[in-house]
Amino acid sequence: MVEQLRSDSPVLVIGLGRFGAACAGELDRLDRDVLAIDDNLDLVQKWSERVTHAVQADARNIEALKQIGAQDFQVAVVAVGSSIEASVLITANLVDLKVPQIWAKAVSQSHGKILARVGANHVIYPEREAGERVAHLVSGRMLDFIRFDDDFVLAKMYPPRFIRGVGLNESGVRSKYNVTVVGVKSPGKPFRYAEATTVVTNHDLIIVSGTNSDIERFASLDR
Repeated sequence: MVEQLRSDSPVLVIGLGRFGAACAGELDRLDRDVLAIDDNLDLVQKWSERVTHAVQADARNIEALKQIGAQDFQVAVVAVGSSIEASVLITANLVDLKVPQIWAKAVSQSHGKILARVGANHVIYPEREAGERVAHLVSGRMLDFIRFDDDFVLAKMYPPRFIRGVGLNESGVRSKYNVTVVGVKSPGKPFRYAEATTVVTNHDLIIVSGTNSDIERFASLDR
């Protein structure tokens, strides 16, 4: 069972490449304390004023991790991706230091399997996920797309014609297509939760949820 952690726990981010830097920067914007480490002094200096703490260290060395107090963190992100060997070794070090939650970036399926076997609680595939998302967006059917591990999808799109002008309960979206309209956005207004009686117009955007195949089928309907 995964341990429930406080939402304000400090986060250790290892690796300040594009992915790690973006993660550290966003955590800082969310008011989370961040200790970012990298063996590249230039990157450390670049980010020293943008996150809570930035330190030069070689995370492949478990003694170096101990010196910066890695064992005291509840959450760590291994953002090293250029060297599979380094990311696996760093993840193993964090496991040995008993860090409860370890998120690790993988560059391939086999890399991800190794990270999981070593002890990473969460394996992230940023390049693959970004590629899948772009593929759905360039198809022109969706405006935004997020897929979760269990093939559950959230997508933003224009509504098919058959659901416009009638209540969602009348259009039969869920019964016919196994898709749920979660939210609706009218021009100039914020998103609102969809209800059974919600009527979608020609100018609205909708947020829908369902499996990848069901969402694809629904998105391909006549607009």
